[in-house]
Amino acid sequence: KFEMGRPAALCKMGSKRVRPVRCRGGNMKYRALRIDAGNFAWGSENCAKKVRILDVVYNATSNELVRTKTLTKNSIVQIDAQPYKQWYLKK
Repeated sequence: KFEMGRPAALCKMGSKRVRPVRCRGGNMKYRALRIDAGNFAWGSENCAKKVRILDVVYNATSNELVRTKTLTKNSIVQIDAQPYKQWYLKK
């Protein structure tokens, strides 16, 4: 029973909507259904910030995921650069 999977959430862009899911042992995981921001890193400058997601640009799996703005692992997204600019100018 513990090996049973669940259908994919297929997280979309939009105002934050997160649902709790009960897991083995009564623990909770949180499934994002819609999200508008994320934690992104600027690797060469060793800087990570929480920034707004503006658009889904490319997804190797399917163009339909780009058209419907579905956020998945390995999606290429366009983000708001303002927090990084402020950090870089302050440095």
